Amino acid sequence: MRKYIFGTGLITAVTGGITLLRGLRENEPFTWRTALAWLSWGISLSLAIGAVVDTRRASRGRLVAGDSPVHGKEQKLLKRRVGR
Repeated sequence: MRKYIFGTGLITAVTGGITLLRGLRENEPFTWRTALAWLSWGISLSLAIGAVVDTRRASRGRLVAGDSPVHGKEQKLLKRRVGR
């Protein structure tokens, strides 16, 4: 589970969220740019979580969607898991 939690995508999404939260603490008004930044952060977080879910599914021998970053590497991930 460690390899999923400490993946670069999740770490990047969390640090981006922390940066956005720090920006809210200042007395700046909430503008459309701020809304777009939060929307972008939400999309990044959901993509990072989706990649973790797809990697876990592929390593357990299940099928993943064709647009997944691990599509085509299912056998390699399954072999690595079985080899442990």
